[in-house]
This record gives sequence, structure tokens and C-alpha cells, in this order.
Amino acid sequence: MLCCTRKQLYKEAAKSRIEEFHGDPELQLESLKTPNHDNVLHVNLATPEYYANFYIGILSSRYLPLFYLFFRSFLWISIDKKNSKKRSNFIEQILVKCPSLLLQKNAKGQTPLHVAARNGHSAIVKLLIRSCAKARDGDLEKLGMDHVNAVREMLRITDQESDTALHVAAQYGDVEMVEGLLELEDPDFPYSANKNQKTPLYLAAEIGNRGVLSVLLNKSKSTGQGGPHGRTALHAAAMAEDAEATKIILKKKGNLTKERDEDGHTPLHYAAHKGCSSVVEELLKWDASAAYVCDRKWEMTPLLMAARQGHLQILRKIHSFCPDCCEKVDKRGWNLLHYLAFRVYHPSIAVFSFTLSRMECASIRNLMDWKDALGITPHQVYDAYRPRIARARKFFENSGQKEKKKQIAELLKDIASEEVAECPVSHFSLPTVSAESLDKTRDAHLVVAGLIATITFAAAITVPGGLQTEKGSERGTPLLIDVAAFKAFVVTNAIAFILSVSALSIHFEIVDLLLSKRNFWRPDMFVSRARSVSNLLGRAVIAMVIAFSTGSYVVLKPSHGLAIASCFIGPAFFLLFYY
Repeated sequence: MLCCTRKQLYKEAAKSRIEEFHGDPELQLESLKTPNHDNVLHVNLATPEYYANFYIGILSSRYLPLFYLFFRSFLWISIDKKNSKKRSNFIEQILVKCPSLLLQKNAKGQTPLHVAARNGHSAIVKLLIRSCAKARDGDLEKLGMDHVNAVREMLRITDQESDTALHVAAQYGDVEMVEGLLELEDPDFPYSANKNQKTPLYLAAEIGNRGVLSVLLNKSKSTGQGGPHGRTALHAAAMAEDAEATKIILKKKGNLTKERDEDGHTPLHYAAHKGCSSVVEELLKWDASAAYVCDRKWEMTPLLMAARQGHLQILRKIHSFCPDCCEKVDKRGWNLLHYLAFRVYHPSIAVFSFTLSRMECASIRNLMDWKDALGITPHQVYDAYRPRIARARKFFENSGQKEKKKQIAELLKDIASEEVAECPVSHFSLPTVSAESLDKTRDAHLVVAGLIATITFAAAITVPGGLQTEKGSERGTPLLIDVAAFKAFVVTNAIAFILSVSALSIHFEIVDLLLSKRNFWRPDMFVSRARSVSNLLGRAVIAMVIAFSTGSYVVLKPSHGLAIASCFIGPAFFLLFYY
């Protein structure tokens, strides 16, 4: 009977119905808890409005994305206005009966204030703070606090993740709630980092919430900016690629531009690596000297990181603020042309790819023949990445420098495995395929394309069912020309023939490119066209199987069962293979 009563009380608490709690004068609210140690306030505050969530769940589906944001705000505002009084009245009366519920923690160490902040109940947060401030002396003695410190003690309670209510409010981006929590807190109180090593300021910067950032920076004199791995809030804003949030932080904490994390990365390293031009510009406007800071592992500047990613726009931006930083090399001795070379930019082209002035490019042109610690130049990196071109093959095979080519391949593998703030180097295909294997692939493609073209050409001439010759005429007409299956055979057979011939044409074009003297021809063109050949041949095979099935069906039509079986054998095999 007691379990039923508890269950009913939980339901009434979720619906903000206070009547049931007035019916039993012996009811002990302190001991009324769920298995997860949630009291009635936890239950009430964790319960969202059913209809709001129902409609928002529908509108947030992929079928109605354009209406989601508008109706989400509209539904919450309209429904919360209607029910906020009921919820506030319930909580107020519960706290009158049992004020000690304010500080009770659930299994996660969360007080009702944490739950209210997590669920966006700004009005309830203010009500809880007001209730704590107005508590009677006897109640405060039970709570172990006095009037002066009661509210501040409640605001500083942490859960199992070491989050205060302010951490939670900053994480969920509620400006009004953050303002309410800071109003009654000591402005000099230093909010420490939680278990994830994130302060409220870092959490707000991480999600790019400009309103919360402004409130924290303006109203809290000692707001910590720390984050995990030695990062600052400015690192977090750069990771979020938010230029406005970056600008807000710089106005209050401009000294963070050259702060480095555990790996020696500054916020400018992050922005350059991610290719966010607007954040890069804001950071350079505030402190251009950050462009010269190197990381710890490879001594890379932000310019080199942008080159490694192939972000030409970032290169132009950094070069415009700091023209001479392009001369810096990393620990391996690689300059920006080495990195651009494996992104398939020829060194002589890369020099002029991000600036038009020859005078400004003078220092960059000097890097074209720069040798790294292994004696590798940008030209050699570029040629090693293009093993399919005759010129590159001639250099590395005929000149006996296969060892250097191997060293370049190992360096590229190391580069491909690197990352900055859990963001890996953007994908690039490593030049590990030998010329011999490429020749074998090309020969296989040519054989398959030739076979399909020959078979489909023969099938087009020798039509199923034979020809009907009219008297006095040497011309013949297909006997089955009016049958739908025969028409499908003719169309799919023609498609297979055209696709195979197209594949042959592309391969002949590739051979022409390899034999020509086009020194700056990009190898990714070869890769894309080789993939096109594979796709064309795959579709040609499918069309040929369909032509076989429909041709067999139209010939075997008098034997209905055999015709159907023959028609579906081919497609059934492809479906089984696919799945």
C-alpha cells in the first residue's frame, strides 16, 4: 500500500498537483525518494511538458526541419506560460512544508537547483534562490547555514561531476539563468573547473554562446577560463569557429592569444587547422605576433598548419598580416611548400596561389629548392606524390633514389596520423600504389570493357527470336519487336554497350595524358577518372545482366515458368551479392 502511495505521489509531483500532499499530515517529505534518491522537487523539475515535447519531437524530425526552430520557441513559450504558475505554486508550497529539500541530492549529486538549471527553468531557479534567502531561522539551523551565507552555499554545491548550477546553466546556454545565479554570488568567487576540467566560461565558449560569455566576463571578476589539456576559453571559441565569441573574449582577456595548451597549440593554431578565416582574422588583428608561435611536437607555426590542411585562404590571411612568417620551417625542416606539395600544388604554382605580388613572393620563391633534414625538396615531395607520371617515375626509378621516395611516404603517413585538438589532418590519399599495380588495373579495365562491348555488339546484331523477311525484300524485321521484354532487352543492351565504350574512351584519354608533356597535370584527375571507369563498368555489367534476363525471358516465353526463372536468376544473384 505504501509503494502505491509513493507511486501516486510521484505522479502528482510530476503534474504539479499539490492537493495530494496536503491530505496526509504525517507525510514525511524528507524520506519520500525514488530509488535514484530524487525527492519530489527533483521529480517535478525533471518532468517536461508532455505536449510541448510531443510536438517538438515531431517538428524536429528530418521531414520538417524548417519549422523546428520557430515552433520550438513558440511551443515552449506558450505552454510554459500556462503551466509556470502551477509549477511555481507547487514548489513554493512544498518548500514551505519542507525547506530541507532544497539541499537534498539525488544519486548524481544534483540538488533541485541543478535540475532546474539543466531543464531551463529560469523562473524556478529564481524561486529556489528566493526561498533559500527567506527561510526561517529554525529551518536554516537545520540546513546548517545562516541568512548571510545560505544562498551562496547553495549556489556553490557541486554534483558528482563537480558542476555547480552555474556550470550547468553555462553549458546549456541560458543567459537569464546565468544572470540570476551571478547576482547573488560574490563577484570575486573563483569558480573552479569540473571533473572534465571545464570552467563555466570555457563551457560557454565551447558552445559559442555569446550572451553567456558577455555576462560571465562582465559580472564575474575572477572567472576562470581554464579547460582540459591546458586549453583556455579562447581555444574553445576557436574550436567552435565562432568569430563573435572570439572577439568578446579578446576584449576582456586579450592576453590569451599566445597561451598554449599541453601540445603547444595557440588558439590561432586551432583556427588555422580548422580553416576558419574569420577567427584567424580576429586573432591576428588583436595580436599578429601569435603567427610566429610554434607548437611543441613539430615546431609548426599556424601558417604551416594551414598549408598542411591545404587552406589557401588562411595562408593568404596570415601572409597578409605577417609576410615574413612564411620563412619559418618545422622540426623536420619542412616549409609551407613541402606541405602544399603533397596537397598536389606544384611548388612554382603554389608560390603565386595565395598572392599576386612578385615582390611579396620573393621570400617564398627561395623556399622552392629548400631541403629538409633528409635533403628532400618540395619538388621531390610533389613528384613522389605523382608516381603515375612518366617524369616522376623516371626520376625515382632511373636515378636510383627509391630510398628517398620511401622516406617521403613514411613522412606522409606520420602527417596523416596527426591531429590538433581531436581534429585530425584532413584526408588525403597516400601514394602507395605502384606503377605496376596501376598498369595491371588499367589492363583489367580494358579487358572487361572490351568483352562487354563485344558481347553487347554481337547481341544487338543477333536479336532474340530471329528476323521476319518480307517477300521480295532482303531486309528483315525482328519477330518480337512489339513485345515489352524485347524492347527492354534492346535498351539495356545499348546502355551496356555505350557505358563500356565510354570506359574505353576515358582510359585512352588517361594514356594520352600520361604520354603528353603536361608537367603540372594533377594526379587526382587520374584517380577520379579511374574511379569513373570503375563506376561505368559496374553499371555496364548491371545493364548487361538485365539485357540477358529480358532476352532470355522473351525467347523462353512459351514456357512460362522457365522464362520467369531465367529472368530472375541474374538480378537475384546481384541482390544476394549486394546484401
